[in-house]
Amino acid sequence: MQIAVIYWTGSGNTEAMAQAVAEGARNAGADVSLFQVSELTAADAAKYERLALGCPAMGAEVLEESEFEPFFTELESKLSGKTVALFGSYGWGDGQWMRDWQERTDQSGAQLCQDGLMAHETPDEAALAQCRSLGEALAKS
Repeated sequence: MQIAVIYWTGSGNTEAMAQAVAEGARNAGADVSLFQVSELTAADAAKYERLALGCPAMGAEVLEESEFEPFFTELESKLSGKTVALFGSYGWGDGQWMRDWQERTDQSGAQLCQDGLMAHETPDEAALAQCRSLGEALAKS
């Protein structure tokens, strides 16, 4: 099984989460490719059986607008039937960006592996353990 872990990061927090998600999926036996969102197109991403997508909350609790939002908007129409995991970090708010993102993903016809995983600010070891568990769950779902 092939999994792409695709993320955008500004401070490195979501990158750390992405690496832990990838580690968990690899430990569960998956073939994992790790990408920053700028490294592939939505069409390339859609070739993977399963996707883990990571983006922090930005501005008024939205996805990063210059790279990740356009990528995800294009990818949405290609998600039907795929298993998807969502994750990201935040510094304020109550997780509205994740609830909105989950709803969009669900409406696209994708199957969410589990509820989106959020880490407040820099992920601590407990948050990274949750990321590894998310990767493992994605590989096994």
